[in-house]
Amino acid sequence: ERLGWTGDIQVFSPTATYLFDVDDFLRDWLGDLAAEQQAADGRVPVVVPDILKYVERPKHWPVPDSTAIWSDAAVWVPWALWWAYGDRQVLADQFDSMASHVRRVESLLSPTGLWDEGFQFGDWLDPTAPPDEPGMSRADNGVVATACLYRDAHIVRDVARLLGRDEDAAYFGNLAERTRTAFNDHYVRPEGHIHSDAETTYALAIVFELLDPEEEQVAGDRLDELVAKSGHHIQTGFAGTPFVTHALTKTGHLANAYRLLLQTECPSWLYPVTMEATTIWERWDSMLPDGTINPGQMTSFNHYALGAVADWMHQIIGGIVPLEPGYSKVLIAPQPGGDIHWARSSLETRHGKISVSWSRDDDGSIELDIAVPDGVTALVQLPRTPQQEFGSGQHRLSSTSV
Repeated sequence: ERLGWTGDIQVFSPTATYLFDVDDFLRDWLGDLAAEQQAADGRVPVVVPDILKYVERPKHWPVPDSTAIWSDAAVWVPWALWWAYGDRQVLADQFDSMASHVRRVESLLSPTGLWDEGFQFGDWLDPTAPPDEPGMSRADNGVVATACLYRDAHIVRDVARLLGRDEDAAYFGNLAERTRTAFNDHYVRPEGHIHSDAETTYALAIVFELLDPEEEQVAGDRLDELVAKSGHHIQTGFAGTPFVTHALTKTGHLANAYRLLLQTECPSWLYPVTMEATTIWERWDSMLPDGTINPGQMTSFNHYALGAVADWMHQIIGGIVPLEPGYSKVLIAPQPGGDIHWARSSLETRHGKISVSWSRDDDGSIELDIAVPDGVTALVQLPRTPQQEFGSGQHRLSSTSV
């Protein structure tokens, strides 16, 4: 049942597809999701299979409807599978489910075109939220949900194009643009700051490409300021955590992305390690620094969602980024930082194993060894060197080469 929480699976799916071959497992789960959704008039439940429909709902629970991040699993999980494994069939199988989710959300929008009404989990378990109010995040729920709708519609438009469904592509493309316009009109201030001024809102807007280039850089600079102001302690919950280091890197703030990753004080990714944890916790502080247990609910000590930062680690530290679905074309571009002076990474793709090993000297020069399987083209980018293209085989190069 724990595996069935849609929010956790959606958040972690890009990381999961790298760590293991989860194609068959998640396709089977998506079939269950579509069945539950069809039985609920397009609503994607927060748990699949939906065991909650068989228990009495507490009076304080909201009437269930589609929610950002959780229900977005209908769209984001098949998209993650497509990029990881390159099999278009998952998109064909899930298209009706994906489209149904977005149409359901469209019916929930306010007259402004924003997804700013009804219950939302929002940036669930923001570390600044009170223990007994896990949804009291600093990131405005409407900003989070509307940003997610834009990504939903954008993805479904792209899937429709891939499948040759031109009318659907036009419909969802139009919805995406209307959502982007509404987001910018209502949430982006003239100076580029975003309503509620929280790390999560900037991270989503940057990674989902809701902003124009100049505004994106302003948002990235503001995100960088907020991360530094926090003392490089994590300030995001389930919505922002998978994207905050990506957003910092995308806008030129790699150093602070590393400082955020390598922080050991609470709250941080490495704080649980200092408390002898061997798993990811549900809360950043499921165990408090004095060894007592957080008094709020949701204090699981084996809960993978916040480990979604590994997706950034695979791409930025490991240096393996898909340029085409299934890794038939890949970018190898490790970006060292912090006190990390070497790394090795590998990925079993449908074409074979891609391997990357790099080390850097004190002067900043980098030595890189890669292995590229048959059927894969690798574009290699190291600091201070031109991009180079390689085919299959073993290759060695350095950042000082011309």
